[in-house]
Amino acid sequence: MGTLRRTFGGYFHPAWADLHRQVDSIEVGVESQLKAYALLTDDRLSTLIPDPNTRPEALHQAMRYSCLAPGKRLRPALCMASAEAIGATAASVLDAACALEMVHAFSLIHDDLPAIDDDDLRRGQPSCHKKFGEAIAILAGDALFALAYETLASSKHRGPAVVECLKILSKSAGSDGLVGGEVVDVESEGKQVNEQTLEFIHSRKTGSLISASCQIGAILGAGTDEQISALADFGRHVGLAFQIADDLLNELSTAEALGKAAGSDRARMKATYPAVYGIEATRAAASKSVESALAALKTLPKSENLAGLARFAIERLN
Repeated sequence: MGTLRRTFGGYFHPAWADLHRQVDSIEVGVESQLKAYALLTDDRLSTLIPDPNTRPEALHQAMRYSCLAPGKRLRPALCMASAEAIGATAASVLDAACALEMVHAFSLIHDDLPAIDDDDLRRGQPSCHKKFGEAIAILAGDALFALAYETLASSKHRGPAVVECLKILSKSAGSDGLVGGEVVDVESEGKQVNEQTLEFIHSRKTGSLISASCQIGAILGAGTDEQISALADFGRHVGLAFQIADDLLNELSTAEALGKAAGSDRARMKATYPAVYGIEATRAAASKSVESALAALKTLPKSENLAGLARFAIERLN
């Protein structure tokens, strides 16, 4: 298992007490570090998302239900770790990290809808539309998407840096990013796809927001142009590795382990790496993507956290 260093710029969450006692001044496993990033993110998200008793209650309850559901919080972790890699603190980019998780949660809510993937489970619990109905689920996704931009725009960082991050997030989420990748994914169901189409889908529906997470952390952390470029490259490779791993897990794991339906990609004849390349070649592609991600970190001074997150992409397959 890869390791990450605990570096949160002095921010302390009470739930970390046991972790701090165990690992004071030593390295911790990547899963423990991910948990620490997630606790930091969830604590702030619970403040940013409106109270469940604020009118309209059903909307705010659905937003909190989906965005605060248990998860890896990978995108916030990458944003914070990218800031740390260039000498800033995780806490200094926390709101941007939360904005990225809001966009991700929006995409999951909409993915699960009957018109798209028709999934009843997400993160081990009923998907948003199964809990609140389709109308509220759609609107909860819309509201999280809007709140993400409000949160990022309200950042205390320099104005030009915030504007650049808003542009990056917009592009990564739009027709040449997440949404565009999802469209081609839907259009490709039940069809034989070539390698170019598969790469188009994966690089956009997963890779674009992950790459944006790294870029935004670097920009708000006051990185140089070279550092920002390196982290964008790292994010693209990590995004591909994580999507390849998700393809494999959907094919080989169980619903209990995944927190959502297993084998659903094959049942829907979706465009995946196992479908195009087979299992062993898919494993090799995941490893190659991680190697490329690690190569992008060579010029960064404090990249241990990011390296551990990259390795986690394929270690979770074991």
